[in-house]
Amino acid sequence: MTTPIEPGRKTVPIRWRDLDGFNHVNNAVYLNYLEEGRDAWLANALGEGITQLTEFVVRHVSIDFISALTQEDGAALVKVEVESVGNSSITLRETVHASSDDRLCASARGVLVHTNVEHTESKPLPADLKLRLEASIAS
Repeated sequence: MTTPIEPGRKTVPIRWRDLDGFNHVNNAVYLNYLEEGRDAWLANALGEGITQLTEFVVRHVSIDFISALTQEDGAALVKVEVESVGNSSITLRETVHASSDDRLCASARGVLVHTNVEHTESKPLPADLKLRLEASIAS
């Protein structure tokens, strides 16, 4: 039986520089939070094959903003789950929550593509990783 990859959880402190003039986390900063959560999830998913981390690139991210994060929330909690798996791509369901009360602040979808070293062409996911990812698809 294939062992599924656990959903990822990464806590990212809200820094003063992340805030806009209204003392909310700037919309563009959510991309940084999502990246930190996605990178931590991917490193865990690859396990010992950590050198493969550089073989993945982000091809798409879409974000829906739901509730503002502020400095008072302390940190953003990024959650990452596998939504679907293609031959060379992984679609992830990513959410950003306020660590203070687990309030949903943003919902996102990200697509990672497994590529050649030059990042010019996609290449198939390794068979063992693909099986583990497929066993991890969130319901």
